[in-house]
Amino acid sequence: MKSNLTPLGPKADKDTVRRSNLSLVLRAVRDEGEGEATRAGVAARVGLTRAAVSSLVEQLLESGFLTESGKTFSGQAGRPGTALKTARTGPAGLGVEVNIDYVSVCVVDLAGTGRVRLTEHLDNRGTPPAEVLARAARIAARTLDSAREQELYPVGVALALPGLVSGGAVRQAPNLGWNQVPAEELFAAALTAEHPGHPALPVRSENEANLAALAELWFGGLERIRTFLYLTGEIGVGGAVVIDGELLRGAHGFAGEIGHVVVDAQGPRCRCGSRGCLEQYAGQAALLRAAGIDGAGGLAVTELEKRVRAGDERAVAAVAEAGRMLGRVLSGAVNLLDPDAVVLGGIYRNLMPWLSPPAGEELGRVVSGLWSPGGGRLRASSVAGDAARGAAALVMTDVLADPVAYARPAMA
Repeated sequence: MKSNLTPLGPKADKDTVRRSNLSLVLRAVRDEGEGEATRAGVAARVGLTRAAVSSLVEQLLESGFLTESGKTFSGQAGRPGTALKTARTGPAGLGVEVNIDYVSVCVVDLAGTGRVRLTEHLDNRGTPPAEVLARAARIAARTLDSAREQELYPVGVALALPGLVSGGAVRQAPNLGWNQVPAEELFAAALTAEHPGHPALPVRSENEANLAALAELWFGGLERIRTFLYLTGEIGVGGAVVIDGELLRGAHGFAGEIGHVVVDAQGPRCRCGSRGCLEQYAGQAALLRAAGIDGAGGLAVTELEKRVRAGDERAVAAVAEAGRMLGRVLSGAVNLLDPDAVVLGGIYRNLMPWLSPPAGEELGRVVSGLWSPGGGRLRASSVAGDAARGAAALVMTDVLADPVAYARPAMA
């Protein structure tokens, strides 16, 4: 979760400046990683005096956002500095991913480290939205209890939802059969019912592929890559676009719906109402059907991976055809957006050795000439890049932006 650190100018009022500088220092310590930050190093990073940083650090220590331990040696002359790191207790973020065949809930701390995780595999298709979100709230309530045992106190919830998400609602989620579902409202009411007597947590929502892309950006080891396309293969095919470290949302918040790009207008009917969408060739159901595997979900996907590794001709051919279709659609997207990389997550991650060659061959036709097969621009997602963790970390961006608002009374 790297961030640009810029002190405010002299015209801002004192309280605003101090709150901003507390955020600068807290984010600088977080960005340095475990035990690497010192007061002197933070001062150099954020452009404040050592005295000012020392005062801000003391306030963050007193309020429980930072801890210090041991000494760190810079290799230069002078006394070693005390190592600073973000606290493992206190404010936390709760992320809830509701997908077609599972619900996954994650709690992260200030460093973005996943501290609690609960996942249940549930077929949510054909189930009323209120019931699905009530299930998710029950899992979230158990996760909150586990978090509090570790002295972590989530300050908000982010829902990661499939389909078109805006204004707190799922406008359309074809694979779930949802239309105009007020997801935030339903989930908030269900969570309050599961946790009576506890303060209500603010709830926000976002497309699950967008949040998986943010998790990949923040935790996935993309080094200096800040502009990329992210695709996740599940029952549906989700997509997200990250430009210079920021999500490209589009005019209505619906950018990235690459799974419904039409590959063949005469192709199979898609749940979205169109024909021949990419999802009908590279989605989980299409892959399993082409490979001759009955069923759906994790066990069926595991069987597909097993057959591909064993060299089963039908399975290998199914994955190769999905790779070709992915590459064909991605080549158009790459020509349009000129990203540094394309990252494939979900079920694609473990299938990359078989998906990548045919996809790479299609991408080799990109006009820039930068996407030759084997060039390293097409890559598998990391294990860290999942939507639930991205959702939980999104909550923590508010804490990092204004720690005073989430501190114990003594800090305010």
